[in-house]
This record gives sequence, structure tokens and C-alpha cells, in this order.
Amino acid sequence: MTHFEENLKKYAQLVIQMGINIQEGQTLVIHAPITSAHLVRELSKQAYKSGAKNVHVEYSDEDLTLIKYLYSPLEGLKEFPHWKAKGLVELAKNNAAFLYIDASNPTLLQDINAERLAIAMKTNASGMKELNEYRISSQCSWSIISVPTIEWASQIFPELNAEEGVNKLWDLIFKITRVTDDNPIQAWQEHIQLLNSKAHHLNERKYKKLHYKSDITDLTIELPDNHKWLSAQFQNKLHTPFIPNMPTEEVFTVPLKTGVNGVVGSTKPLNYGSTLIKDFSLTFREGKVVACSAETGYETLKKLLETDEGALHLGEVALVPHDSPISNTNVVFFNTLFDENASCHLALGNALPMCIQDGINMSKEELQGNGLNDSITHVDFMIGSPDLDIDGETSDGKLEPIFRKGNWAF
Repeated sequence: MTHFEENLKKYAQLVIQMGINIQEGQTLVIHAPITSAHLVRELSKQAYKSGAKNVHVEYSDEDLTLIKYLYSPLEGLKEFPHWKAKGLVELAKNNAAFLYIDASNPTLLQDINAERLAIAMKTNASGMKELNEYRISSQCSWSIISVPTIEWASQIFPELNAEEGVNKLWDLIFKITRVTDDNPIQAWQEHIQLLNSKAHHLNERKYKKLHYKSDITDLTIELPDNHKWLSAQFQNKLHTPFIPNMPTEEVFTVPLKTGVNGVVGSTKPLNYGSTLIKDFSLTFREGKVVACSAETGYETLKKLLETDEGALHLGEVALVPHDSPISNTNVVFFNTLFDENASCHLALGNALPMCIQDGINMSKEELQGNGLNDSITHVDFMIGSPDLDIDGETSDGKLEPIFRKGNWAF
């Protein structure tokens, strides 16, 4: 077995045992690009060895997606295979776990008409809304990981040939996910404890507002009275722990839908539907985006904000120190899974019910009554930087430092 194959096996074991945490007799559903078949086979092997009853694999082909977006009539872009979505929801109801391998080409759809792309993205988001609600409420276990592709690696390392780029990206992924540590499982357990300690401190302080300040950001975010800060590890409806993102460096909660005011600037490109949006800014008033700008991808950004009414509001607030493993690589990954875990970020769209007390047991109307946003989309964008300061405002109006110069102040 080569060194690479050893690391690939360790990666698969880590994902199955810590990420998904597959249980005896559980079904695993893997969504993956066809280029990741080698990893999918190892993941399947490790899942069965860990007790999985069945492993269902849903392969995707980016080239077929591009062909559809280029040549399909609009009626085709508006049509969704609901039969497939119903099947996946049925699996979720029966405690299936879902593993997503994200390896998109950041510029695959850059030449697609923005309106056609928006229609296709909205169709997919609407069709998958019920399953996504199972995920965001932690009713089922799920995790997102990644695997290099030639197209993705060439965006990050244009100076390298295809093989060198893919190999370097594999090396980074193994390092960032702690696969190369002497004991990856123990390393993740210690990492989770550290993130949990940060969340615990913030939950004790119960800040009323967050104040963000940098060269390009001046933003205030009010938090719901019953908000909770969470971190790396969730629990599903059967109280089985799982890690939704590997890697992960964030501590996060929900904003009050109507309590966001000011201007926020992006600090990393946003890969939205394989189209890059760069150097953009959003202006909020009473929680709603009232103005936006972007150096690249402006039309795509506008269409994202037009997805539905909820897309104009925030659904997540996440804190990530600038001095962290992914950020310290000094690599822009053009992939939200990595870039959001190298930077403080916010999310437009649907709020996370588990981030308020008893939220996973509330109806949609109850969640909205508690100030949470509702949308068919949820899109993270990065705002962290070495000059970002964040203060927490207590109930009596006192300001306390949370971040100074991009890093934790406590």
C-alpha cells in the first residue's frame, strides 16, 4: 500500500467513524462526483465494516450539468425529479445518513446566463427543501467532505501541471482534516473540545448584539433572546453525534432576522453554483439587504438575492479565527467548505433551528415568531480578515471583545 493509499484509507475511516459516525444497521447515502469513485469505494468498504446495512451511491457528472444548463429549454430547468427527492426523504425518515462529496469546478458555469442559472438553482433548492429541512434540524446525520479534481486544483495552483496540482491539493486536504496526525480520531476529539469551550463561553455571556468592524465592514447583528452557540459536533434525532463539515473551525449561531444593520464586505470569492462572485458588498437595513455591489459576478449575486424573500436576510453567524489551519495555508480554495472554515462568515437565507432553545421541535411559524429567517436557500459567504474586530454587547449595553485583529480575544 502506497503512502497516498494509506492516507486515503485513514481519511475514509475518519469520515465514517467521526464525520458520519455510522451505526449498526444504518443506511448510508453518498452523493459524489463520478471522478471520486476511488474514494467512494473506500468509504463504502469502511461503512460496511463499521456496521452499515446498505450504502447507496448517487453519482453526478459536472459535464452533464453544464450540457443541461446550456441546451435545456427553460421548462426543463424548471422541472425537478420529485420522485428522487421523495425517496431520499423516505430514507431520512428511516434514519439514513447522508454523505456529500463536494468537488465542484469553481468556474464550470461562469458563462451560463445568470437568469438560466438562477432558475436551475431555485428549482433544485425548492425540490430538495424537505430533505434539507431534515438536515438543518439535525433530524438525520450528514456530513460534507471534499476530494480534488483536475479542474478545481488548476484554479488553486495554476502554476502546476494537472498531476502536481491534484497531489498538492490532496496533501492539503489530508493535513487540514488532521488525517496526517499520529491519531486523527484523538486529534478531532481534542479539536471538538476546544470549539465547544468557545461556544460555552459565548452561551454564558448571552450577548444581545455583535458589532463587526474592519476596513470594509461596519455591521451590527442582533441575536434572538433564546439563541445558542454551537460548534463542530451535532446530534441527530436518536442522539447520535456526527460532524457535518470536515474540515470545520467554526462556532456559530443565528441572527435576529430584522436585527442586522450596516455594511459588510466579502474577503474571499464565493463559489455559487460553479460561478465565482468576487469582492462584493451588502448593505443591510433592519435585517434586509437594501443594496449590493460586486467586482465580479454581480448579476449572479443579484439573482441569488432574488431567490425568495428570505434570501435578502441572514440565517447564520459564524466565528472562525484567522489564525487557524486552513487560513494558515494562505490558499484561497474557491470552495465554501474550506474557505468558510478559514474565515468568519455569514449566510444568506434559511436559519438553523438548532441554534435556538428547543428550535428543532418548533413549527415553521414558531421559528419565525422567534425571529428566525426562512428561505429555500442557505449560502455562506466569507467576511473574516486580519483586521476584523468583533465586540459582544451585553443586555446592559456593555461592549466586550470577542475578536481582535481576526482572532479570539478570550
